[in-house]
Amino acid sequence: MTELGTNAHADLPGLPPLVRRAVDAARAQGFPYSCRPEQGRLLQVLAGGVSGRIGETGTGLGVGLAWLASGARTDVRLFSVERDAERARVAAGVFEAHPEVTVVHGDWRDIEAYGPFDLLVLDGGGQGKAPGDHPAAVEHLLTPGGTVVIDDFTPTPGWPPLHEGKPDRARLHWLEHPDLRATEIRLAPDLSTVVATLRAARL
Repeated sequence: MTELGTNAHADLPGLPPLVRRAVDAARAQGFPYSCRPEQGRLLQVLAGGVSGRIGETGTGLGVGLAWLASGARTDVRLFSVERDAERARVAAGVFEAHPEVTVVHGDWRDIEAYGPFDLLVLDGGGQGKAPGDHPAAVEHLLTPGGTVVIDDFTPTPGWPPLHEGKPDRARLHWLEHPDLRATEIRLAPDLSTVVATLRAARL
């Protein structure tokens, strides 16, 4: 989620109808922290390559989830967990005409009950960015070859990547994870995301 992500969608033409519905819900609730359109378009593309299950932590008001659902095939199931009860209720209403989408009120770790996933978006817990937020054990949450997405990084030149002048431990965790093949994708001058796939099991 990004602080101005909801408003970044405001004047964009051609948004998928479900994304527009979620953005309208977020604005009505005064919720600014939706994913940005650049991230949403990436999620839409990634969802199109999934043939099983998609998971997300941190539903918010469903903007990122709507991008995922707008790109997913009709036989794909989507599950998202939101810790705030009212946001979960409103977000579930956004998808009331989409039985393939399930919004769950709970801690981000509750997503495990609906996996394993072919695509997992860590947006509201499990990223390892905040104090006390331990990175998700994606080796247990993903199918073989499954993809995990960790967003809201700031691009930095050189290596190692920095955050507030120090090595970005959260980003390094994902980029150097021994069970993942990972890369960082720059989506805008001020926004990048890490996309990684689970390696085949080592003998």
